[in-house]
Amino acid sequence: MFIATLIAADRLNPSDISAALDALSDAGLSATVRDVEAGKASDLCFDGHAVVARAALEPLNAGIDVVVQREADRAKRLLVADMDSTMITVECIDELADYAGIKAEIAEVTERAMRGELDFEAALDARVALLKGLEEGAIDRCLKERVRIMPGAKALVRTVKARGGRCVLVSGGFTVFADKVAAEIGFDRALSNTLGIAGGTLTGTVARPIVGAETKRQVLLEEMARGAVPRAATIAIGDGANDIPMIREAGLGVAYHAKPKTAEAAAARIDAGDLSVLLYAMGVPKAEWAAEA
Repeated sequence: MFIATLIAADRLNPSDISAALDALSDAGLSATVRDVEAGKASDLCFDGHAVVARAALEPLNAGIDVVVQREADRAKRLLVADMDSTMITVECIDELADYAGIKAEIAEVTERAMRGELDFEAALDARVALLKGLEEGAIDRCLKERVRIMPGAKALVRTVKARGGRCVLVSGGFTVFADKVAAEIGFDRALSNTLGIAGGTLTGTVARPIVGAETKRQVLLEEMARGAVPRAATIAIGDGANDIPMIREAGLGVAYHAKPKTAEAAAARIDAGDLSVLLYAMGVPKAEWAAEA
């Protein structure tokens, strides 16, 4: 049995559900409906092909996210997530660049790297080199003034943990941000890159080895082995091209407001709602979410 969970960014109306049932019927699939959260999220339960159902449902309503998966696999025991533009609302390197007066220059490279147009490691080195000489104090200013937790992040991570799961933040960004973000949200572990800092200024270097796409995939595999977690019970979330390998490796790979290549690689796309969409996809109504405070 498969389930296609419809999650509305605003309100899920009866007409939305009817349209989804009609779309499945046109694709040769018959489904029954049950609420996860009345007026917000509903499951369409069906036997058939998940790929066919996803293709039929995703184009229906820009304000509704659709997650199709096996019903038996919806609970997740391991969550691995990217940080920048996924668990937080900004790209930290772009914001640091703003304090150096070169945000536009660096943000363009970041965007191209996240779209998969540039080699991630080379692009990271080039951007960090341009930050050489920036005062270390800009990091704390950036944390205080720019870094904001993505809506739904705390509820998602804390609820997965409350249900016995493990959550890992693995980022191509920097420890000076990731360690604090991970602690605030509630992750069990964080892995990221180390910025060179000496004499109170950035040196323009990144310590080796760089945490890139393959590292993210390997962390997922290591955590699966560590906890004897089957692939079906894992979820990986990201937005950029360097997240694609872990997204493809996970039981449920999620592209979150992602670049086109990442969205194409993922088994699920979140384009309308925030990270709490994934709790509804796991079958957890709001009354059962862990407290965010």
